[in-house]
Amino acid sequence: MQLPDAEALCASLVAQLRGRVTPDTAIVGIVTGGAWLAERLRRELGLETPMGTLDVSFYRDDFGKSGLKKRVRPSQVPFEVEGRLLLLVDDVLYTGRTIRAAMNELFDYGRPARIDLAVLVDRGGRELPIGAQYCGAQFEVPAGRVLVLERDGEDAAARLLLQLSDHRRTRGPG
Repeated sequence: MQLPDAEALCASLVAQLRGRVTPDTAIVGIVTGGAWLAERLRRELGLETPMGTLDVSFYRDDFGKSGLKKRVRPSQVPFEVEGRLLLLVDDVLYTGRTIRAAMNELFDYGRPARIDLAVLVDRGGRELPIGAQYCGAQFEVPAGRVLVLERDGEDAAARLLLQLSDHRRTRGPG
């Protein structure tokens, strides 16, 4: 299966978002791939508001079944959520359960005016009625395969890469 270029998808997201986000829009990325993408979008859009990151491990509805991941990092939301416009960012939208967990966590910080969702890829397969307002691409991924966003380096300028895997990435440093 030929995957689209993640950098081109990111550029498409920037084009969709330009003019639609305000200078006080706060971006929140879901660890790990969503945080990388949020960092890139924030830089490309020239937003100066602090960026937040969420590790939704404790908010997942499968927490009791799957247990605690090897690396759980504390979420960081360094701004007031109450009444704010938020752009929630993740790399891949699949069942909708990660996004539901992220929204539950965000509401623990306050009641935002609005939450918009931006994803690099929507791979279908929804189990919850959640959709992205901004999406780089939509395509099917073969059953049993996982779409993973990687970086070719550790700095903010590292290239984004999409890969198919048989295993879900453990949410590690990001």
